[in-house]
Amino acid sequence: MKLVEFEVSNYRSIDSSGPIKVGKVTSLVGRNESGKTNLLLALQSLNPPGGRRDLSAIKDFPRHRRLSDCNDSTPVLETVWELDQKERAKLVAIFPRAKATTKVRIGRRYNKANPCRVDLEGLRGLDFDITGLVSRAKRIKTAIAPSLGKLEPTQRKQVEEAFEVLEACSSGDGGAKDWAGAAGPALADLRKKVAAAGIALAAKEEKLLGELEDTAASILADDKSWAEARSWALSLVPVFVYVDEYPEIDGHHNVAEFLQRRSTNQLSASDRNFEKLCKVADLDPGWLELLLSQNDHETRNQLANRAGAVITGEIRRLWKDRALKVRFNPDAHHLDTFVSDPNAVYDVEVNLDERSRGFKWFFSFYVTFAADTKGGSAENAILLLDEPGLYLHASSQRDLLRHLSTDFQNQTLYTTHSPFMVPTENLDAVRTVNIGQDTGTTVTNDPTGDARTLFPLQAALGFTIAQSLFIGPANLVVEGVTDYWILSSISEHLLSIGKTGLPRDLAITPAGGAQKVTYMVALLTSERLNVMVLLDDERGARNAAAELVKQKLICDDNIVFITDGFGDGGPSEADVEDLLDPAVYRQLVEQSYAKELGGRSLHLNAKIPRIVRRYGEAFAGIDIDFQKTRPARLLLRVMAEDPERIVTPTTLERFERLFGKVGEQLRRHLARDTKPFQ
Repeated sequence: MKLVEFEVSNYRSIDSSGPIKVGKVTSLVGRNESGKTNLLLALQSLNPPGGRRDLSAIKDFPRHRRLSDCNDSTPVLETVWELDQKERAKLVAIFPRAKATTKVRIGRRYNKANPCRVDLEGLRGLDFDITGLVSRAKRIKTAIAPSLGKLEPTQRKQVEEAFEVLEACSSGDGGAKDWAGAAGPALADLRKKVAAAGIALAAKEEKLLGELEDTAASILADDKSWAEARSWALSLVPVFVYVDEYPEIDGHHNVAEFLQRRSTNQLSASDRNFEKLCKVADLDPGWLELLLSQNDHETRNQLANRAGAVITGEIRRLWKDRALKVRFNPDAHHLDTFVSDPNAVYDVEVNLDERSRGFKWFFSFYVTFAADTKGGSAENAILLLDEPGLYLHASSQRDLLRHLSTDFQNQTLYTTHSPFMVPTENLDAVRTVNIGQDTGTTVTNDPTGDARTLFPLQAALGFTIAQSLFIGPANLVVEGVTDYWILSSISEHLLSIGKTGLPRDLAITPAGGAQKVTYMVALLTSERLNVMVLLDDERGARNAAAELVKQKLICDDNIVFITDGFGDGGPSEADVEDLLDPAVYRQLVEQSYAKELGGRSLHLNAKIPRIVRRYGEAFAGIDIDFQKTRPARLLLRVMAEDPERIVTPTTLERFERLFGKVGEQLRRHLARDTKPFQ
């Protein structure tokens, strides 16, 4: 049975959450104190570990409402479950008229004596046709009428009275159960008296009488079958395991003391986590102690070595931050867990207790949940995780998401306000949790809410878009977004007319300013990507290029300057805008600033080498703030409608020369070394 939807109402901060759709993994995204935890706690109340507990109106009913508004019938939770084929067949065997049922609704309310309600969607009503039943009885009476005429008056009267009683069962206004309650005994009495009179029913009449008896019996058994169906459906509800304080596994254990406590059923929380570690590592601590008593240290070490290899394989598959190695070290009655980095210059082993909090969290999370969900106490449970992965690095949070989707068969619902715990590759799994002064906690299956609620989702989508749009296996880092607009639009036009443009597999990556180029290059090369840099030609850019080479982030021949587009005799300084025909750029500036200029003329200082700086000074002279993004946006629009207006022969020649230089440098790099520039 699979949970497909739930709704919480009248619980703590929640008046009515609205229906919440549920998949294999469901992410409840919202700001702090929005009620995310209350949603999980209400859901867990349906079937928590250890059995269902009473709800308290004083504690659990929303405190901004009158306590008198809460009674036994007040709903708290409504869940919808989907049945698989085997479960549907079992339900029909228990309750035949549930043939059309594919989903079960199970609700929780404040009633302590009878807290759960079960409904079957698509349940057919009782098959009850009073006209057909009356017709069957009359046909039987008509068929045996000749035999009745041959009976003694007393016997004939007894049989006729039995028919009258049966007919009277159908004369009232009652429903199926009223008819069956009266008709059952009446049919038994009729059969008895017909037999006593020596009347042998023909096969046809025997069938009619049997149908009447079966109908009455099935109706009388319906309540019992319905009760069995409800009980069966409740028995299928998985346990809801709610986790907010995630376990940590210690790196040092006294095996002898552990075995002693286990034998007396006095295991501590640390002992139970150690037991789970041994289960996942396929390690029996009892064997270790037995081999110690036999002085068989070689076999003992081999068992510990095998356990370390098993855990290492799993951790390397899941922990993508670094390739770590886990080793178990048996020392007398103790077992230590050491973790090392075999790829480091010095393969130093560090006890698990001394590793980073993030790694310890991930290690403990995987081990305990693997033990619980694979043949353990939570194998068929639904996991309710409250803010998992808070101590993990952003990339490790993404790994945790994949872990939840691929390594557990359990349905999982988790709350988060971290952008990196938002499954951007599966946004259908995201539910946004909002809270309002009047409405309390509400949930939407589509992303809606205030800025704080949506921020994690916006940040996650922004990061994903940046990764897919601006970052690829080969990247050309440029200073700003206007460079990206101009270069990408003109390159696309040149390629469309058979001229030289940028390689199509080269992603243009804006750094967000010249001062951020170094950081962007460091980021991309750390991801082992191929990187080239295109810089404006001026003193600051030259210094940035020298710094990139000095820090060994990139090779000198993978830095291209805008002046490379001019060839011999070009300007000593240039921005991307300088590649455009000055007359064209003037038109873009004047058109985009037509309202502010109001017909006033601009006086440009020809001694200023870069065109953007010239316009900046000219605008400052008439008290207007010049932003180069405005003519750049206009350029994008004109390129889409009339590209020849922008790409004059001179402009085409410059951009072709620049794009050719970039493409040539990229090909040289790829031919020389497919590894990133380090």
